[in-house]
Amino acid sequence: MSGPDVSVVICVYTEDRWEDILAAVASVRTQSYPALETLLVVDHNPALLDRLAKEYKDFLESGEVRVFANAGPRGLSAGRNTGIAASRGEVVAFLDDDAVAERDWLRHFAGAYADPKVMAVGGRTVPIWASGRRPAWFPEEFDWVVGCTYKGIPAGLVRVRNVLGGNASFRRSAFDAAGGFATGIGRDGDKRPLGCEETELCIRLSRARPDAVLLIDDRAVIHHRVPEAREHFGYFRTRAYAEGLSKALVARSVGADKGLESERRYATRVLPSGVVRGLRDAALARPGGAGRAGAIVAGVLTAAGGYVVGTVRARRGGATFSVVEIEGERDG
Repeated sequence: MSGPDVSVVICVYTEDRWEDILAAVASVRTQSYPALETLLVVDHNPALLDRLAKEYKDFLESGEVRVFANAGPRGLSAGRNTGIAASRGEVVAFLDDDAVAERDWLRHFAGAYADPKVMAVGGRTVPIWASGRRPAWFPEEFDWVVGCTYKGIPAGLVRVRNVLGGNASFRRSAFDAAGGFATGIGRDGDKRPLGCEETELCIRLSRARPDAVLLIDDRAVIHHRVPEAREHFGYFRTRAYAEGLSKALVARSVGADKGLESERRYATRVLPSGVVRGLRDAALARPGGAGRAGAIVAGVLTAAGGYVVGTVRARRGGATFSVVEIEGERDG
């Protein structure tokens, strides 16, 4: 299959995920549509940087796997920007360090770029629960809490406002047009689990390139590990609050109209339907129905609270972020 060269960027930060990192790289190396290269970007962890460099030293000469230190401030956005700058492919794909891609993941991404207007393609992320199955109380509408595709995203190959960063790809020229990921929005190691940096980038890209097409192809599947600590309501609540904080920053950057466009549909259509289903299941004595309905309501209220706090902080100048231009030379 002919198509664009694809560079895959995997951002890593802790040796606690060593086996997950190796599995992620292995899943890229066995793709039916081979990646041009896999770029491992280490977020300010010299011990992990050294360990990975030794692990993949046999691949350094060929360039199949390359290891870099995050050249920017601590955090996922700067790590991704480092990978983009070092990439040589026409398309740059991103894979979480605790996920594995199905064999045709890159094939589905690459196929969509036959249309020159396509600037980004995302995929479907399926949770792997540490306990072996979804907690009965955990609503599918909130799977974004654990970095996975949530109920409410349209099925098939569809146009979207934004892709989800842990399973996504961008045409390299998209970053030339819009700049890189904004630092100060996304995750930063041990800090509160913020997000939305890919949302802000995609909206900024659509403004820079009004003809840009952004897609999700649910055939491009990855499986994302959900640790036991994230199966509890405490993390659910913390992540929902952090999402509200993040949305406030996105709205500050691109305006509430675009920044909350998809969220309005989600809040007014998808979530009420989820509450009704949960209450119906409870009435039919099905496990977890009342818990799911309650979790949806609690998640909405918590995220709204985070949004209010984030908005106030942004207006007072207490929250800052910046967009950087991507620099770097690419081989032909």
